[in-house]
Amino acid sequence: MEIKITTHHTLLMLQVLAWIIFIGLCIEAGAVIVNSIITLFINPAGVSNFWQGKEYLASLLDLDSGHFLAMVLLMCIVMILKSTMFYLIVKLFSEKTLNLQKTFSLAIRRFILNLAYLSLGIGFFSHAGFKYAEWLSSQNALASADLSALHIAGSDVWLFLALILLVIAQLVKKGVEIQTENELTI
Repeated sequence: MEIKITTHHTLLMLQVLAWIIFIGLCIEAGAVIVNSIITLFINPAGVSNFWQGKEYLASLLDLDSGHFLAMVLLMCIVMILKSTMFYLIVKLFSEKTLNLQKTFSLAIRRFILNLAYLSLGIGFFSHAGFKYAEWLSSQNALASADLSALHIAGSDVWLFLALILLVIAQLVKKGVEIQTENELTI
């Protein structure tokens, strides 16, 4: 018996995966935001509720709550941008904007451009968080941070992804032009 995996099955699997990642990113971003608010305004011992990077964040809070707020703000911005990116992917599947009969459309180009801009934002804010953590450690105030635990590592990868998506958006733009021209010729 041969199992045939069609494009529909693949897209359905990707949709489920996008939903899982989107929900996970939203939960993670919400947890960091709530933990930050509790730590800053209610109970400073709440810094132990951060499940990753809590040692660095605890020492950062002991040093200065302003530095703690800046680092947590950068973390939250990156997490919210990632969640927004997967929201756009889920929305693309939910609204059935993806038409396999007309693969080149302005909606797809806009979708790719939005992903590119979000990737660019994630790259910039991740880089800012990296530089800020590097600056703090150069001041001999703190030990080096585990940037992957703070979810601000990999800024170069996000910037590279943004560049690739911008190139793909230009290719889709050209595809839309050719497709429109072919429709007018018929």
